[in-house]
Amino acid sequence: MQSLLDILQKTTAFFQQKGVPQARLDAELILAHALGCRRLDLYLQFERLLSDDELAAMRPMVARRGKREPLQYILGEAHFHGLVLRADPRALIPRPETEELIELLASRFAAVPPVSICDLGTGTGAIALSLATVFPQAQVTAVDASSAALELATENARAAGVAERVRFVESDWFGALGGERFSLIVSNPPYLTEQEWEQAEPEVRDWEPQSALTAGPDGLDDYRKIIATAPAHLDAGGWLALETGIAQHAALEELARAAGFAEVESLPDLSKRERFFLARMGC
Repeated sequence: MQSLLDILQKTTAFFQQKGVPQARLDAELILAHALGCRRLDLYLQFERLLSDDELAAMRPMVARRGKREPLQYILGEAHFHGLVLRADPRALIPRPETEELIELLASRFAAVPPVSICDLGTGTGAIALSLATVFPQAQVTAVDASSAALELATENARAAGVAERVRFVESDWFGALGGERFSLIVSNPPYLTEQEWEQAEPEVRDWEPQSALTAGPDGLDDYRKIIATAPAHLDAGGWLALETGIAQHAALEELARAAGFAEVESLPDLSKRERFFLARMGC
């Protein structure tokens, strides 16, 4: 029999050999998941001997991570803005940068909360469910072209206790929304170029849905559709908030001005990179 510490060290070394980022952290998270305990609890039982059944539960997860399958898919969950979301290949794994977008919107609209919100390309439902929690009086519409992604988002809405306030619509962006208008439209659409996709880490390139990440030669195809159509679905004075790729904001500002937005704003993420783009309709 081998101790917990022995297995942790061997797993970390295996992950390092396979090029897994944060090898030690991932080894700890997988081991804690297999043992049904918190990650910090591992440090209190390094000398514990693991049974054959415990090792058998862990081995398939270690093998999957060694193939660079995303950890969230292996564990079946992703933590996002205080929510625990079910994660699987039906949708893109929510990113930490998107949590920054939620914080930005929570601060920006704290004084005058939006009454109606539309999340375009909802995926796991991370943005829609988080905003439904931040703005409990708002009615939220979550849109996705993938029926499978909407099933996943609906499951997450039930688990988060906000299913009654979030409506899910299968639609290619605004296509199925008719003449509906909102006070806030939010989206984290695909924005990688084909070249960026090819250069992405295996966790992204080999496992996550490409359609949720790439958007034409310059990464702007979906932004063009959203920005051009958003004015017809925004209330007077309403806002469009987008998460973006790097070095895209000059082009986005040009698109927003051409679409008739009265005000545009570019905001950085915590790494000081231009990440969030806001545009407001005139009153």
